Amino acid sequence: MTAAEFLPVLFMVAGVVLVTLGTLFVSSLLRPSNPYPAKNMPYECGMDPAGEAAGGRFKVQFFILAILLVVFDVETMFLFPWAVVLKDIGLVGYVEMVVFMMLLLVGFAYAWRKGALEWET
Repeated sequence: MTAAEFLPVLFMVAGVVLVTLGTLFVSSLLRPSNPYPAKNMPYECGMDPAGEAAGGRFKVQFFILAILLVVFDVETMFLFPWAVVLKDIGLVGYVEMVVFMMLLLVGFAYAWRKGALEWET
């Protein structure tokens, strides 16, 4: 492969960067800029922040649950294509997926054991 073959990719990246920068520049010129304390206040679910949310602190359980959700979503993303091509990849692909699933189960058991799935109020 030569460098000339990557020229279209370079043009595409340059185009995306230019469109992004142009959009940000034009929107900064057109948008109203009127910051005031009530506007800059944190806002969630139509209620004023109170309690721990007012201080900017959130319980770790929210983040751990989000990470677990991402982990199992990624697992699902790998599981569907693997199931489609299972006959083509044979025993090696099957063993690799079993190892992958075992690693995820170990991580899940660790999170469960540490109490990450228990919700304390």
